Amino acid sequence: MNLILFGPPAAGKGTQAKRLVEQRGMVQLSTGDMLRAAIASKSELGLKVEGIMQRGELVSDEIVIALIEERLPEAEAAGGAIFDGFPRTLAQAEALDKMLAGRGAKIDLVVRLKVDDAALMERIAGRFAESGRADDNPESFKVRLEAYNKQTAPLLPYYQAKLVEVDGMGPIDTVAQAIDQALDAPRG
Repeated sequence: MNLILFGPPAAGKGTQAKRLVEQRGMVQLSTGDMLRAAIASKSELGLKVEGIMQRGELVSDEIVIALIEERLPEAEAAGGAIFDGFPRTLAQAEALDKMLAGRGAKIDLVVRLKVDDAALMERIAGRFAESGRADDNPESFKVRLEAYNKQTAPLLPYYQAKLVEVDGMGPIDTVAQAIDQALDAPRG
């Protein structure tokens, strides 16, 4: 099963994806984690994306798609992928569909975590104070949130037939139960 966890930064996608990895054996393909790993490696790619992320801008489709494509065989071997933070744009969604179709696969389900922007700002301030992640500083987060809302909105109609909305503002366990119900529901 290939699943997209859809929602703005700090909505809880990473928390839910990690749970699904542990409980269902799926592979999490988190573009944010992949990009942070590239930065930590001090590779040429890492140095390039570090400045982009610190400004709160989105990394180019070309870079993100290449990172995803590199990890697809691992996800296939595990029986499915959790796409976390990808796709963010219509072009990325179309590229993902094409990439998967070329491998005889498809997106089975899209779970949208619905959250309140003001509550996210509070979450991110706490996370920044705790972890100090450069892309979590409140100013760049505000830019990331605006970019998400503007660029990702067109994906809702694109995925409408596969979309399930979950209230992402509830307790982690409640959100997890709703996601599990969506995963276990019969599909036509």
